[in-house]
Amino acid sequence: MEVIEKTPEKLVMRIDSGYSLANAIRRTVEEIPTLAIDEVEILGNDSALYDEFLAQRIGLVPLKTEKKFGSKTNLDLKLEKTGPCKVYSGDFEGSAKVVYDKIPLTILEKGQKIELTGTARMGTGIEHAKHIPGLVYYRNVLEIVSGNEKIDEIVQNGTGVFKAEKSGKNWICDLNEASVDKILKINKDAVKDGEEIILFVESFGMLEAKDIVLKAIETLGSNLDEFEKQVK
Repeated sequence: MEVIEKTPEKLVMRIDSGYSLANAIRRTVEEIPTLAIDEVEILGNDSALYDEFLAQRIGLVPLKTEKKFGSKTNLDLKLEKTGPCKVYSGDFEGSAKVVYDKIPLTILEKGQKIELTGTARMGTGIEHAKHIPGLVYYRNVLEIVSGNEKIDEIVQNGTGVFKAEKSGKNWICDLNEASVDKILKINKDAVKDGEEIILFVESFGMLEAKDIVLKAIETLGSNLDEFEKQVK
């Protein structure tokens, strides 16, 4: 396994594995508990948005999930603004930390007011999509036959997540669809899927990308342990 890119927001790994493991990790991300606003009490709303629509937007605001949070965690938030102004996620006050301050919620004209409270709780993406901590997706590393001058040039000028490598008579590389299409027009048999895959994890901010992977693997392991107990 090789880590190609690692930031709090994004993790890219090159792994010697098939689709089964990557897809299991991708699906298990929905079972990772994260913090989200679960209840909203609107005390006043003069904006153009209906209460229900405003509450839905508020529920999708990402909140920072800390390791100490558990199933009984309840955090309160409050928002009170008077127009004229734009109302942003960063206008919330309370014990929960908003990940991004500049998510627009609504607009208030002169004299308009908004006042509401919210309660944030832990939950999973199985219950509601607002709890999903990020995106996980993957694609195959490609094996491309070398020896053709035009194909070699396309591969070497490719802008994949890692630099093309020579392995015997083949290139091991990562190319976009446009480059692959150009190669297939030259030789329709030149491209095939390699044995490795590239796994991408993009965080929405509730958890760091690496923690999403670690928690997904931990959850997957627990699911397998439970499955083994049931079989026995």
